[in-house]
Amino acid sequence: MNRDKRLPQLPSRRPMSRRTVLKAGGLTALAATATTVPAFADGTTSEATTKDVIVIGAGYAGVTAARELKAKGLRPVILEARDRIGGRTWTSTFQGQPIELGAQWIGPAQPLVNAELKRYNIGTLTGTPPTRMIMPSSAGFKAFPPDEVDTRFGALMDRLFEGAQDLFPKPTDPLYRKDLVSAVDGMSLRDRLNQLRLSAEDESWLSGTTAGYSGGTSDIGAYTALAQWWSLAGYNLAGYDAAMSQRLSGGMVGLLQAMLNDADAVLHLNSPVISVADDGTQVRVTTRSGKVYKGRAAVVAVPVNVWKTISFTPGLPQVHQQATAQGVGVPHATKVWMKVSGVSDRVMAQGQEGTTFTTLLSQGSVTGGQLMVGFNGLPALNGSDRAAVEAAVRVFLPEASVVEVVAQDWAKDPYALGGWALRRPGQLTTQLPAIQQPQGRVAFASGDIASGWVGFVEGAIESGLRAAQQVLRLTGYSVAA
Repeated sequence: MNRDKRLPQLPSRRPMSRRTVLKAGGLTALAATATTVPAFADGTTSEATTKDVIVIGAGYAGVTAARELKAKGLRPVILEARDRIGGRTWTSTFQGQPIELGAQWIGPAQPLVNAELKRYNIGTLTGTPPTRMIMPSSAGFKAFPPDEVDTRFGALMDRLFEGAQDLFPKPTDPLYRKDLVSAVDGMSLRDRLNQLRLSAEDESWLSGTTAGYSGGTSDIGAYTALAQWWSLAGYNLAGYDAAMSQRLSGGMVGLLQAMLNDADAVLHLNSPVISVADDGTQVRVTTRSGKVYKGRAAVVAVPVNVWKTISFTPGLPQVHQQATAQGVGVPHATKVWMKVSGVSDRVMAQGQEGTTFTTLLSQGSVTGGQLMVGFNGLPALNGSDRAAVEAAVRVFLPEASVVEVVAQDWAKDPYALGGWALRRPGQLTTQLPAIQQPQGRVAFASGDIASGWVGFVEGAIESGLRAAQQVLRLTGYSVAA
């Protein structure tokens, strides 16, 4: 979900001073390919199937909840549908280098994730700025001086989010001024662009951001959703850029693994859940293989878009049903890593609404070229088609040749059914806080339903902490114990 304007340094270039620009739509967190806690490949084990708490999903929200519950003396078991931890976060390798197929950036204005980094003594990395910045123009895409981009884009973003400080004076409590928010929550980002009556070129500079983060078109995302991000970041472009400027040493997997180790939970991989039944005294969770797990409570820590694939007894509350039917994770989100030859400098290119890539970034050098990453919100692109990717890159860089590609289409992932979260028009005021509440002995955790950084690791951790507190109350444990 994010795009860092500060790019990893290519060794052939001298580092430049910090400069920031747009961030691209990619998702929030990444996952491990192996764990150091007990894991069972198919969900079958001779261990007892009754635990205190069943946690469904081994992403940041689920692992946070499991760790907090373990710290209070409960025995959690984690069921993960995939063969890896992390959910919509995924650390992998390409061209011999670690890459993130999900989100890969955090920022200093995200206190929960930074507290976790401090707890586990994990550092962060920042990149160097691009030497060439390509933006839309009336004559097609062309390079602009970085200082001009910062000044002009910053002024446009100020216009886009004018009044955000009144809407969100306490941005981690988005309904603090519900009277004001309710008046504009039904507005899409496209509605807001139309309201501004910008020139065609000025609108093209903004629409790459509004459409890119929306996962396709600016009609999808709510104006209040992006305005809250802007507010959380300090109501200015520098803070907004900084919110997605840091990478974790060792990748996003390192922090998640450290948290999972502390959770000390039995982990069952390859265990997609098909039903959750709460009879008032215990919760029965059934996996696709037929394995049944019983617990005093459960935490459903999967994306909102996936709730509709699970049978709940009793059925989900109305607000949860509406959310999973509408979707909160953006509908189209493909992240494409590529080895590119023919381009020697560090590049940041921003598309506009309708272009295949809304952001294209240099990410480091490799033998025979450099690594680049692109974010796509159009379903027409096959990210595994090298020729199609090359054609999309050449819109910005006619000299580029794409040698090899690897891509992750989150919309086609059956355990994600979409990318990072960005609320749709009307969802903030109609869903919060009800969507954060447990039903019976079942709590819900996901960065999709956070109060603050929705769609980020920060939001997933927030939600996991909340769900753990709810479970402690549901099971009769003292929250302060």
